[in-house]
Amino acid sequence: MAGICMGFEVHQPFRLNPVFSPEEAKGRRDLKSFYFDRRNRDILRKVARNCYIPAAEIVLDALDGGMRYAFSFSGTLIEQMEEWCPEALSLFTDIAVHPNTELLAQTYYHSLAGFFADRDEFVEEVRMHTDLMHDLFGVRPRVAENTEFSLDDGIAADLRDLGFQAVYTEGADRIVPVNALNETCTCCGIPLLLRNCPLSDDIAFRFSWPGWDKRPLMADTYASWIAMSPGRCAHVFIDFETFGEHQPRESGIFEFLAYLPAALADEGVALFTPSEAAALPPAAEITLRRPVSWADLEKDESAWLGNRLQRYAFSALEHSPARQMRPELWRYLGTSDHFYYLAQKGGSCGDVHRYFCPAGIEEAYDTFMAILSHLERRCLGKGKRPLASVPNPEAFHFRMPDGRYAGVSAHGLREFEEALLSVPGESVLWHLERGDYAPWIRDAIGDRKLAAEVETAASPADLERAVHERRCSLCTL
Repeated sequence: MAGICMGFEVHQPFRLNPVFSPEEAKGRRDLKSFYFDRRNRDILRKVARNCYIPAAEIVLDALDGGMRYAFSFSGTLIEQMEEWCPEALSLFTDIAVHPNTELLAQTYYHSLAGFFADRDEFVEEVRMHTDLMHDLFGVRPRVAENTEFSLDDGIAADLRDLGFQAVYTEGADRIVPVNALNETCTCCGIPLLLRNCPLSDDIAFRFSWPGWDKRPLMADTYASWIAMSPGRCAHVFIDFETFGEHQPRESGIFEFLAYLPAALADEGVALFTPSEAAALPPAAEITLRRPVSWADLEKDESAWLGNRLQRYAFSALEHSPARQMRPELWRYLGTSDHFYYLAQKGGSCGDVHRYFCPAGIEEAYDTFMAILSHLERRCLGKGKRPLASVPNPEAFHFRMPDGRYAGVSAHGLREFEEALLSVPGESVLWHLERGDYAPWIRDAIGDRKLAAEVETAASPADLERAVHERRCSLCTL
């Protein structure tokens, strides 16, 4: 018989302003009010009304009755509740300080910093988050989860070195040893807690699905499934927004949440906190050379980095000069949701992505690049301005001699330099012979000196050399 460790992710992003205008922000100092959607307040209040407040009240009653829960609050959610919904924050504070609750660490901005080539930013954001939990709730988390349970060997090692007792990830079929799903494992010397995907998704996704033969799911039925599960501890972890937001009140989801503790007790199911589960003897060692996450059917990083638009945006963010010059704004752009909105998937996964991004992928991408490029240009003086990215309509889109898109675009000098090495040679030569590069560098990038050099380039090698030398000289100014 398995016990249960039940946890909740609670997160809201600062969604970007889809009608951002550089002209409106000209000369303004409070860029945050221009970069982010004014509807964030209304969305937060709606979710609080539908989910956070009624669900938190049920959870508090359950905690008083002996139930145990784990909670992971993103820093961006806390900021929004502090400003726009203190009543929800008050309830979550009562939950956070309850002796039957364990708080988890994550990246403050619920970001993709763990996928950067260097993870200094990842480490810093985890420290920021643990400081927030301590300052707000008086607790320093001992167990961590990276954004959306994404994990690989490098991230696991970083969390181990930060002193965490354990880390969560998805119990994806491709990584779980036989008979180890409901067991504690290890990865790079840190205990690994594996989310039970089927039991979690029974609540998060299938609960009100008309085509599910187990609908309506009752608390006593679910508790019996936990009791019959093999292993020592089933980790059931879902978005807290499941209650009343993703699964509507009419589905019976609140009744399920309220009755589940008693149903588990009736079945004799043991209750674990993450720290208690981490102390169990490990059943296996797991190696994560490829990232795993709880997102989509692929259970990898493809929900955020699976297509060219996502990778362009991510690369531009990773190498942005705003990372050092305006980190207090730059970090909000690293929130995973901005990249999730850019996914181009079909089937049920595509339906979920479109639910969160109804405006469309191209619009979301244009908005992201417009805001990032504006922030960079505000950061940089005139001498370094060519290091900034440009919005997507001003990017250089490589084409083949027959006019077909070559599949690569450049939004700045770094991307342009990298593209010259990856784009088919005939495309590079075709644009060179047409004289396409110099006008783009002069007008979009704003570098007249480099444009003049490129105009005299006699070969792709000359072009590559000129771009590389100019970019390096700008970086050292």
